[in-house]
Amino acid sequence: MRRASRGARIGEYMTVTNAVETTMVWGTVSGASMVGMVISLLLSVGLPIFLGIFIYKKTKAWVPAFFIGCGIFVGFAMILEQICHAIVLTVTGSVIRDNIWLYAIYGGLAAALFEECGRWIAMKFCLKKHLTRENALMYGAGHGGIEAFLILGMSSMSNLLTAAMINGGLMEKTMTALEPAQQEVTYHQLSVLWTTPAYQFYLAPVERISAIALQIALSMFVYSAVKTGRKLHLAAAFGLHFAVDFLTVVCASTIPTWALELGLLLVVAVICVAVYQLVYVQMAEKKA
Repeated sequence: MRRASRGARIGEYMTVTNAVETTMVWGTVSGASMVGMVISLLLSVGLPIFLGIFIYKKTKAWVPAFFIGCGIFVGFAMILEQICHAIVLTVTGSVIRDNIWLYAIYGGLAAALFEECGRWIAMKFCLKKHLTRENALMYGAGHGGIEAFLILGMSSMSNLLTAAMINGGLMEKTMTALEPAQQEVTYHQLSVLWTTPAYQFYLAPVERISAIALQIALSMFVYSAVKTGRKLHLAAAFGLHFAVDFLTVVCASTIPTWALELGLLLVVAVICVAVYQLVYVQMAEKKA
């Protein structure tokens, strides 16, 4: 998803490692791939801002809820969860990393645990005096929005700059300063940018739309759990988060990317409709 496409081969240079001559043939990142990167970058920045403004204009939601969502995601998913990964994956070594099922289970449980706990804390304490369904929507837009920017936006920006350097020949010249072994490793990492089919870059925005929608839906579930005391809704948020992450990891290695993203989009659409009926509409009726 954070890759680029095949391109015409434009040059090559030689490097010698352990007396073995390795030919590195540089390709170009196609225009179609770069357009996909631009779209991904614009969507990762523009969609969260659009949602925040849209929700505010439609509901007059509390704007700080958006930034609370951003902060909770960074604190719980990008800091605490990453610390957990560093410890667990270091201790277990290859036991989890090399087993797709264990990796999917662990990853799904960790993501669900940290993000849903963070979401619950936000609803219970940070939004305590502003706990409304409108503010829960605004919170979800912030939670999912910052995730989109950090995961898709930053990688798209990096890919664009790297692709421009590759196509301009600057990357090849820059790499001459590296040791031969480092050159080869870096080359193989960068080659993904011109060997990945261009269409995959257009799937990245689709995946982020699904992710943002899911984050908003899960935020509504946790809101309902805190507001009404329905523990089942909190369990639903945890279970759905785990299930989506688990299935995404498992299916990524067994079905085409486009099928995975389309399937994920449909599943999230069903979840959103269910949340709208079970939470948003019912809470509105109680409020009335």
